[in-house]
Amino acid sequence: MKKTNNHLLLLATLITLAGCKTKSSTSTTVSGPIIADSIKSQIAVLANDSLTGRKPFTPGETKTINYIASQFKKAGLEPGNNGSYFQDVPMVQIACTPWPTMQIDGKAKLSLKAVDDFVVFSRREQDTVQLKNSPMVFAGYGVVAPEYHWNDYAGLDVKGKTVVVLVNDPGFKSGDPTFFKGDTMTYYGRWTYKFEEAARQGASGIIIVHQTEPASYAWSVIKNSNTGARLYLQQADKHMSRCKMEGWITEDAATKLFAAAGITGDFRALARRKDFRAIPLNLNLTVGISNKLKYAMSRNVIATLKGSSQPTEAIIYTAHWDHFGIGPAVKGDSIYNGAVDNASGVAALINMAKAFSHNTDKPKRSIVFLAVTGEEQGLLGSEYYATHPIFALNKTVANLNMDALGFYGETKDIDVTGKGQNDIEDYVAEQAQQYGLTIKGDARPGAGSYYRSDHFNFAKVGVPALDMNNGQESTQHPEGWGKAQKDDYNTNRYHQVSDNYSADMDCTGMAQVANILFNIGTKLGNQSSFPGWKPKSEFKVIRDKTMGK
Repeated sequence: MKKTNNHLLLLATLITLAGCKTKSSTSTTVSGPIIADSIKSQIAVLANDSLTGRKPFTPGETKTINYIASQFKKAGLEPGNNGSYFQDVPMVQIACTPWPTMQIDGKAKLSLKAVDDFVVFSRREQDTVQLKNSPMVFAGYGVVAPEYHWNDYAGLDVKGKTVVVLVNDPGFKSGDPTFFKGDTMTYYGRWTYKFEEAARQGASGIIIVHQTEPASYAWSVIKNSNTGARLYLQQADKHMSRCKMEGWITEDAATKLFAAAGITGDFRALARRKDFRAIPLNLNLTVGISNKLKYAMSRNVIATLKGSSQPTEAIIYTAHWDHFGIGPAVKGDSIYNGAVDNASGVAALINMAKAFSHNTDKPKRSIVFLAVTGEEQGLLGSEYYATHPIFALNKTVANLNMDALGFYGETKDIDVTGKGQNDIEDYVAEQAQQYGLTIKGDARPGAGSYYRSDHFNFAKVGVPALDMNNGQESTQHPEGWGKAQKDDYNTNRYHQVSDNYSADMDCTGMAQVANILFNIGTKLGNQSSFPGWKPKSEFKVIRDKTMGK
């Protein structure tokens, strides 16, 4: 789809478009009130050029959130935030420019080049940030995990120092499936955790060693994600509790760094040894960062169907409305429409809201529909809600998330992200048995997909959270076809201007997932019990504390 700024549609036209029929079967083998054509019509609106890529802080945000709110209101849902359909999400945009080189002195001298060898940034809301001769320490995987009897910071004082840590966790490629979770990443392996833990330990800086296999993405992803302006939630302390500097270095640069400190060979194997203790590198780091700050307000959109007898207890459906806005033109196309990611999820959310509202049997518990901002910038809208909840966390029954739903029709299998985490999966299993579906976990468990969408912020505060999607075994096409569709999308459209709406999209798979989640929400909405976390989940202890156990 070529883009032009000369023929933007008015919102009224978009709403009319939502009622239009498009080429798609309206049926789904999973019984429920949500049909493919209705989802498809909403995607046509949400992925239209007139919303200019749905980026926060742009006119596209205003059009998008007003449209979603209008659809919630049209469905007869109550505003979800004290009479408003919006929840303000205060953000700060920080454009970081590091020095062109990072100087390392001590036993040896190294000069690393920005972007080629390292990327660094700072959340601290300051014009300039500098580390000068900061002592460097190799802190293994940078993990403190009491339930695994693991502490890379044991006996270590890192105040004023820069810790160098490895991506993923000690279990990855250890050959022992009982060590952490083997090749399945725990939250301790996620880079966000490592930054948080280094700050809790009082480090001045943290650098993660990038390696493609344990990270699950190439260095190019690190460069593209961390070398422009980034959005963060505003904090009362202006992020002064975070490390001055956060960042990454390439594996080649890390190998040179470790060699200069006398560490050679497989440093992952070294760091996963149970007798490993942090190693001072006898090297000092000097680097600076210049920041440009911009403050603005984005918004979550929230609507509620009040429970008939237990209205203070809530099931929360989420989908992120944001995408990347306008970027450099590629073959004349410059608008990141995000049709699959995540107009599909928001379209399903709107139809889910209508289905609950029009159902004559109202659930006992409240059903909440939350379209969140800033997912593409670091799960910001869901983080804000989770830390500023409208429904008490110990009354929040579950979170059911929809992100980038399958666009290639119905499947014989269902993917549960982070399979094995919580009891909501038992509800999925009931649905799967009823409809003859197979449940599968992550195709790449080491990628840590459970920690990479909005459900995760609910998990972090203890709320059982589910992220579910179509599998890849098509009901209509030969074996391997569905996988080929997913692979093609990931290679050629994911986070690219080519993620566009098409009249040929097959949305029956989206309806399949939406109806399963509708059925699960209906059951949860009429129960008195609360689902919990599986015994080995890292989030169980948080929930237990929240529930007073």
